[in-house]
Amino acid sequence: MKKRFLIIISFIFIFILITGSWIIKIYNNLIRLNENIKNQWGQVENVYQRRSDLIPNLVNTVKGSASFEKGTLTQIVESRAKATSIHINADNLSQDQINKFQKAQENLNNSIGKLFFIMENYPTLKATQNFSELQNQLEGTENRINVERNRFNDQVNNFNTYRNQFPEIIISNFFSKFKEKGYFKSQINANKTPIVDFSVILVI
Repeated sequence: MKKRFLIIISFIFIFILITGSWIIKIYNNLIRLNENIKNQWGQVENVYQRRSDLIPNLVNTVKGSASFEKGTLTQIVESRAKATSIHINADNLSQDQINKFQKAQENLNNSIGKLFFIMENYPTLKATQNFSELQNQLEGTENRINVERNRFNDQVNNFNTYRNQFPEIIISNFFSKFKEKGYFKSQINANKTPIVDFSVILVI
């Protein structure tokens, strides 16, 4: 009887040990994948911040070089202010939060795109060294943004795929920090030509 009892206890102990090891392994994998996302999110924020830092110089260069459409410059300044006011907690990268961040950044991106489109009508300004350098830096930053966003989406895909598998999803659902993460999505009407209004002119 005593021997049978010890066997049962041993089986229970082994079961608890195996189950505990399994849970720890899944938890640690989730932590690793989650940290990869947070690290990549930091890279995304860095490239967006670089773009934001370039914009005041761009606006000042335009203002100081030519008569220009006041509405476009005002739109850029306002869009930048809105974009920089939105801060996303790296522990809460839900789809709603990513969409909110992306929308503000794309509004700014559209304003910058409209500025460069209008520059075709200002060859003198377009030819100035300061504007040309800033334009090149912004275009380079946009390329970097696309790279970092794609890397972020890859990390999110790795995390979401792992956490939604069975039985990993059982462990994931016990911890709020292991909720599904949001993706950056393609910009709606990304190829749409900006609408230009020359009715309001800023005289320098």
